[in-house]
Amino acid sequence: MAIETFKRYENKYRVDQRTWETLQGQLLDRMEPDAYNRNGRTYTISNLYYDTPDSHLIRTSLQKPVYKEKLRLRAYGVPGLETQVYLEIKKKYQGIVNKRRSAMILCDAYDFVASGQLPVERPFQNRQVLREITYLLQQHDLRPCLYLAYDRLAFFDRENRDVRISYDTNIRSRRADLRLESGDHGELMLEPGQGLIEIKVASNMPLWLARLLSDLEIRPTSFSKYGTEYQLQLAQTAPRSSITYAAGQPRTAAVYQLGR
Repeated sequence: MAIETFKRYENKYRVDQRTWETLQGQLLDRMEPDAYNRNGRTYTISNLYYDTPDSHLIRTSLQKPVYKEKLRLRAYGVPGLETQVYLEIKKKYQGIVNKRRSAMILCDAYDFVASGQLPVERPFQNRQVLREITYLLQQHDLRPCLYLAYDRLAFFDRENRDVRISYDTNIRSRRADLRLESGDHGELMLEPGQGLIEIKVASNMPLWLARLLSDLEIRPTSFSKYGTEYQLQLAQTAPRSSITYAAGQPRTAAVYQLGR
């Protein structure tokens, strides 16, 4: 059974491909690939983010409050309407990330978020999580607002499964055709050769890992995929004199289509 609740610290690092390859070569002494990466290839994660018509959730998140939350629908690869996906509520309080999710059939998830009514019960659902999401839906007028996908390599510490490192590339998004089953095409958010490392730990980062990052001069950064996309969107639509977001992070014009 897939893990449905996560409570951890998350640190992010924006790096180029060469830096990642150097780090990855040393990680393999202590870590092993995720089950979906055993062949050395990435797997694709696709997400549909929900927000209010005035982007209340992401605007609040960017103000860095003590508490913030997001709602997203997540699939692995491109799902069909009858594919099992995950509806997730992600909360962050005083730096600790708490993610709770329930498996759902994609068409049921669409109907649930649109209506706010609990779906017919299925054995694989986490009804408590769905009730929490129902409360969130009652508080906000949430609608699909952003599709966001990326290709991931992930690794676990062999001795401590609470230590996880992932590397995401080809981070792409779109604000039209907001259906997971419509394919994983989108506009690239980072420059070619750039990716995002995420280190997730239940408590303190292991000393060996902290030393490795220091030796390679890999520094943490504040980076939210949804937040970055929102800032880039503002930068594109705001008058030139009022652009204050995403400085130095121009969106590329490339469109990424897996296998096309």
